[in-house]
Amino acid sequence: MSEASKILDEMNDRSREVFRLIVESYLDSGEPVGSRTLTRAMSEKVSAATVRNVMQDLEFLGLLNSPHVSAGRIPTQMGLRMFVDGLLEVGDLNADDREKLDATLGTNAGDVGGMLDRVGSALSRVTHGASLVLTPKHEAEIKHIEFVSLAHDRALVVLVFSDGHVENRLFTPPPGQTPSSMREAANFLNALIEGRTLSEVRRIMQSEIAARRQEIDVLAREMVESGLAVWDGEGEDSARLIVRGRANLLGDTGQEEELERIRTLFDDLERKRDIAEFLELTEQGEGVRIFIGSENKLFSLSGSSLVVSPYMNADRKIIGAVGVIGPTRLNYGRIVPIVDYTAQLVGKLISDRS
Repeated sequence: MSEASKILDEMNDRSREVFRLIVESYLDSGEPVGSRTLTRAMSEKVSAATVRNVMQDLEFLGLLNSPHVSAGRIPTQMGLRMFVDGLLEVGDLNADDREKLDATLGTNAGDVGGMLDRVGSALSRVTHGASLVLTPKHEAEIKHIEFVSLAHDRALVVLVFSDGHVENRLFTPPPGQTPSSMREAANFLNALIEGRTLSEVRRIMQSEIAARRQEIDVLAREMVESGLAVWDGEGEDSARLIVRGRANLLGDTGQEEELERIRTLFDDLERKRDIAEFLELTEQGEGVRIFIGSENKLFSLSGSSLVVSPYMNADRKIIGAVGVIGPTRLNYGRIVPIVDYTAQLVGKLISDRS
């Protein structure tokens, strides 16, 4: 049990109600909440002085702080975490939100990438936040691979899968590559790929290269490594992350500090930095997860929150994720069922294609 959960269990009813009212008001308005406002909302008749004492106790516990000299309080990151874990009431998906998602994603035409792009756009519009969609890897067996030189510093690798799927990706070839080295690289890989997926080829490639080092020259070996890195390395993971609705994060904020935090977030989204962290989210079980502020390793510098859920294929294997990123005062009770429903919808659409 976390420290925040222990504190929540030990709070009396009055403290719990004061804390809940402050957090709910903050999530709704973004403004500090004062004792006089709370006395009017409390279920029992108490004085403003009594409420102030409770607020001071909650601040001492690290659940609230005072952003200004005034007596108003807002929840800390620890307070938000405790609220989300112990007091958040998640309702059913709003019928209007469901209709908007269904209407946008109802057509199952086009490729998976296009469909997931529409998912991201729809999710962004419905939540008024930035959406993140991690697309699935294509794990069918490979039938054929080919390298095509386009310029001295640019080449194309073509993958043909056994299910008919074809992928074309640009990459930077090693210096000094020649048509013959490209053919050798392709021949080497084609001898390995029969009946194997790309991940399997990647795992055995290094050992095969070492065992047959005398059979292929250095440039061909570098071509093999460069070509496969397009899919199984950093470049592939970056290409798998679709971000939509970044402008929604600006909102109506006018404070220079807040704008700078948003710029930081934009930079993170543009570079898709630490994408491995997002990939890990898809491997940690079912259900919606909420990351608040610095808990969110992807965008911790921007002080944002991430609500994310994995989606599965027909074999119940987690293959990707969808999420929404926004300010820490997100309407979590509304966003959670939206993300959960979208993840289920994506899983169904992908399963229907298989």
